[in-house]
Amino acid sequence: MATANMTSVDVPLVTVEEYLHTVYSPDVDYVDGRLEDRNVGEFDHSSIQSILIVIFGTHQKDWGVKVLPELRTQTNEARYRVPDLLIIPTGIPREQIIRTPPLLCIEILSPEDRWSRLERKIQDFFTMGVPVVWVFDPEQRVVTVLERSGTRRELRDGVLGLEGTPVAVPVVEVFAVLDE
Repeated sequence: MATANMTSVDVPLVTVEEYLHTVYSPDVDYVDGRLEDRNVGEFDHSSIQSILIVIFGTHQKDWGVKVLPELRTQTNEARYRVPDLLIIPTGIPREQIIRTPPLLCIEILSPEDRWSRLERKIQDFFTMGVPVVWVFDPEQRVVTVLERSGTRRELRDGVLGLEGTPVAVPVVEVFAVLDE
């Protein structure tokens, strides 16, 4: 297995084929021939990711969705992003690499994450056709909901919904996992 310890500036250009046939641990984003590390592996990040998998997994039949963690997603010909979680409708054809726009991409901030870099990733999701992205900030205990239309709002409580679905994710319930 290859490791992704270098920054995107240090990594030489690689082909899409090389990226797709190489195992990185953890997986990396592929952006215009460069590999970009993803910040993962901290307790709070993992806790939020786990509870979201449980919530969506428990309700996947009722909500008509499937939750998939860290799955390569082709946002255009030269870019592959790996969202922390993505939500797709059930019943669609299976793709080993997601090329059909998901209903939702979810990112969970780690202390080292920078909004400027994350916003480029989110823009790639929107360009692909993803209608909404949720960004969970475990440190601030806030969820930023970004829509392709340009709408941006922050929630500390209430319920996160997903248009056209019965999805209902209580914000407080998600962040409560950090107090266990």
